[in-house]
Amino acid sequence: MTTHTSADTFPRQYARTLRYTVGAPRSFSVAPDGSRVVFLRSSSGSDRANLLWTLDTATGEERIAADPAALLGGGEEDLSPAEKARRERSREGSAGIVGYALDGAGRLAAFALSGRLFVADLVAGTATELPAEGPLLDPRPSPDGTHVAYATTSGELRLTRVDGTGDRALARPDGPNVTWGQAEFIAQEEMSRDRGHWWSPDSDLLLVERADDTPVGRWWIADPANPDREPAEIAYPAAGTADAEVGLWLFGLDGTRTEVVWDRAAFPYLARVHWSRNGVPLLLVQSRDQRVQRTLGLDVATGATEVLHEERDDVWLELFQGVPAWTPDGGLVRISDESGARSLVIGDRTVTGPDLHLRSVLAVTADEVFFTASGGAAETDPEPGWIAVGRISHDGKRLAWESANGRPFTSVTTAVHAAGVTVRATAEPDVPGTLVQVARDLPEGVVVDDVAVIASHAETPVITARPVFRFAGERRIPAAVFLPTGYDRERDGLLPVLMDPYGGPHGQRVVQAHNPHLNSQWFADQGFAVVVADGRGTPGRGPAWEKSIHHDFAGATLDDQVDALTALAGEFPLDLGRVAIRGWSYGGYLAALAVLRRPDVFHAAVAGAPVTDWRLYDTHYTERYLGHPAEVPQVYEDNSLTGYAAGLERPLMIIHGLADDNVVAAHTLRLSSALLAAGRPHTVLPLSGVTHMTPQEEVAENLLLLQVDFVRKSLGG
Repeated sequence: MTTHTSADTFPRQYARTLRYTVGAPRSFSVAPDGSRVVFLRSSSGSDRANLLWTLDTATGEERIAADPAALLGGGEEDLSPAEKARRERSREGSAGIVGYALDGAGRLAAFALSGRLFVADLVAGTATELPAEGPLLDPRPSPDGTHVAYATTSGELRLTRVDGTGDRALARPDGPNVTWGQAEFIAQEEMSRDRGHWWSPDSDLLLVERADDTPVGRWWIADPANPDREPAEIAYPAAGTADAEVGLWLFGLDGTRTEVVWDRAAFPYLARVHWSRNGVPLLLVQSRDQRVQRTLGLDVATGATEVLHEERDDVWLELFQGVPAWTPDGGLVRISDESGARSLVIGDRTVTGPDLHLRSVLAVTADEVFFTASGGAAETDPEPGWIAVGRISHDGKRLAWESANGRPFTSVTTAVHAAGVTVRATAEPDVPGTLVQVARDLPEGVVVDDVAVIASHAETPVITARPVFRFAGERRIPAAVFLPTGYDRERDGLLPVLMDPYGGPHGQRVVQAHNPHLNSQWFADQGFAVVVADGRGTPGRGPAWEKSIHHDFAGATLDDQVDALTALAGEFPLDLGRVAIRGWSYGGYLAALAVLRRPDVFHAAVAGAPVTDWRLYDTHYTERYLGHPAEVPQVYEDNSLTGYAAGLERPLMIIHGLADDNVVAAHTLRLSSALLAAGRPHTVLPLSGVTHMTPQEEVAENLLLLQVDFVRKSLGG
């Protein structure tokens, strides 16, 4: 890690380094022969532009494979609106090379810079630009390394040869709102699927998504600070309204095409596509209510599909990274809640039990599956917030854990594995940053760290996080408590409390790592006892825990914040007469909800980018948890904030980026209007030109300072 400058304050450093991610290695791949590891990393902890790197697994030597500054001649990046939107969907704040794709040998890498196409020969160490139509998105080499397929912002899917010849359109839009080869908004934002075209293992076919967002309602995002600018039009599928129409086609390289057929009326969501060398293509499709999903096998000769597995759930079905997939001998790999636990299933065998909560599949080898998991049954979990990498045999009889520190249950680990090489990234609560190790399997299956450590250039934080982990209350709510550095109970007495949750689906805050807690520690160092609690609905604690919020955001998630606060006050110096709460996105919703519904507990709130009316949020997310608004209108009334506006009697600051196209500013404006109509004073802080991510350094820094000042004044401190 690099050191920081003496002039740095935490808010400045935290913002400038994108939460200490700048300079850290990321986006790892292992070549199929195990000879090299490919990854992205910027040159320092203050330079956001990622370079493409390789590491030789025989020597441990690192080498730059592509430098965006050299390829662009030192010029500034020029990002298309479509590329900016893709980065917003993926919460990508860095620059330079932010993604790449490899050919089947792991020798050729393709990537986009400023909407232009580049390829790097990872063996020769050369990088060149290929002639291509642009601006382009998501270039992907064929497995045989002869072609690159890419999408364009005009909606085309194009194909070019790696030798720089033969660039041509494989598919052109057949309507004004049609795109080929790109993931639609819902797939990117809610399904964690960011790609829309897939090569066949033999490089002779492409599976290509066709998306038509004509049915989707249009919204306009204006820039009030610049009234001379035309509002941006976006297609936004709000809850209860139409989604984009998504289909899938098989293309030959000569332009021949075959439509992939499944019951799209009953299963409109294309959630996953998997095409491995050892099996037929797999599709995972979902019903609109996400209570039924099918794994389909695809006949590439006809486009017909066969139902390989159907799963049903009375509440909803989650999506997971890495599945469905095939084992080399044709076993279907999936993650399922059918047993009551979130388990790994291989073929017809459930190979993990209720003591584990599966989170993703990382790799499938001839005899093992690599996966990430957390604790399952809460009563047997020794510590909250651990995430470990396991490897289990196909029969479930051999389970081993990957761990850098020998303590897989007191850290957060993820990994990439191929050809007997594992790249393992481990974070611990008492060590800044993440340790990335490259390890090689011995013939007997023992893993030793015999290759290298991939260096991190991330800056060392100017403060040290000191989380104290607990299971709080009868429900054993995962929690982390932060006290001011140097706090002395006899000297300092009880402390005003700042609850700092996300508190909703897919947002785990209590994790056995250091850097994710730095923001909370900084607030604690301003004189607060900070409490982070992951109540019902947050991931990592089993299906029943997550699904207990069905139709009930406003009850379960808020109740657990109150219960955690009350329980922790028995051990920690919490002044329950001075309690504030802050949060962003779902956390902003929860913060505003807290002062509206429970002013007896919460005395001030800062709500950043809150969802205040769930009818204004998107289909796939909102309907999964709250149902369809036409079918359960009262659920939407009960869980939205505007109906509670008259109950505000505590200080509330609402912050919102006016350029936010995820949680649009209308959420804050509608709540503010309702509060004004009810005669309830409140503070609104609009952020001109700011999206949901608030990546601007000065904005991010000053937001922290303004929140501290507001909370102090509101609590009388």
